Amino acid sequence: MPMNQATRILAIRHGETAWNVDTRIQGHLDIPLNDTGRWQAKRLARALAARDPIDAVYSSDLQRARDTARAIAQAAGAPMALHTGLRERGFGMFEGKTYSEIEQTWPEESAQWRRRTPDWAPAGGESLLQVRERILHTLRELTAPHAGQQIVLVAHGGVMDQLYRLASGQDLQAPRTWQLGNTAVNRLLWTAEGLSLVGWSDTSHLEDDTLDETST
Repeated sequence: MPMNQATRILAIRHGETAWNVDTRIQGHLDIPLNDTGRWQAKRLARALAARDPIDAVYSSDLQRARDTARAIAQAAGAPMALHTGLRERGFGMFEGKTYSEIEQTWPEESAQWRRRTPDWAPAGGESLLQVRERILHTLRELTAPHAGQQIVLVAHGGVMDQLYRLASGQDLQAPRTWQLGNTAVNRLLWTAEGLSLVGWSDTSHLEDDTLDETST
């Protein structure tokens, strides 16, 4: 695929939620943004609209991602669509629990989770292998109509982690050494050869006070 037919991707984790602060597993539970998350989404949207041509915005259907994506789409004047393939990893019985509660209640399962065992899944949830396949399938589907364009994917921490591993060749069990911050902008390129990494974890919009709304 010629480079002018590649799809540029801005992959973005949703804004902050109260459960992020509490280190409580959200998974497929539909938790809203908190005040900080809404502020992050507004700043992000203004920054992207000012510097990046955006042809389409795709989002997980969970409201923490959906509301982040809506802010971006409105600021950029871009079409937006929801896709369940961008959902967070399904954590089944872990959902709604804090990390410490999981460790105390299910020590064996917690150890499997911490070891990132690729084919292990919490009861009612997804394995890392299943999540990777879901995300790859979704990437192929969403990038297909956008050769030579730039799209935004708004999703979740687990999805961002998988995208980084796919783009950098990191094994599913490799220790994580990269950031997965709320509303961080992660730049990727999709070609016939797959996914490659352009830039990771740009949070400059959170430091730029000119992006705040001012009264006139």
